[in-house]
Amino acid sequence: MSRSVIIMVSDNQENIENAKKYWETSDVRVQVYSPEQWRDGLESPLFRQHLTQAFPTLSAGLNHTPSVLPGGMTANVLPFPSATSSEMKVQKMDDIEAKAIETAIMQYKGNLTEAAKALGIGRATLYRKVKQYQIDPSQARKKKTVQAA
Repeated sequence: MSRSVIIMVSDNQENIENAKKYWETSDVRVQVYSPEQWRDGLESPLFRQHLTQAFPTLSAGLNHTPSVLPGGMTANVLPFPSATSSEMKVQKMDDIEAKAIETAIMQYKGNLTEAAKALGIGRATLYRKVKQYQIDPSQARKKKTVQAA
């Protein structure tokens, strides 16, 4: 089984310990940085080089395909929807979640099992959310068929 890594930026010890306890049963390593370490580190070429060597998907921007990490680990990185400069208003969580789900479904060409894995949620949860947000996965499958033709 491959080992996943979560990068957590926090200075709240209680949250850090809770995250570590929660993820240790899933064989997930939690890499923690304080906000100051993260902010200062991103300004340092050595820190950025370390991150891109340890987590190659970070160096390629946001990568939608599984990448093989050192030690045989794999990583899926999906873009988190963000506001562009023209739309600086606050978005509702439901809208952000629906967009992330649509993006994953499109990326995995309608394969809900793979989309759920990439999103880090169960398949049944994804099916429920697809129904809740009235997302049509067949649209992604149709695009797959049209592109193949």
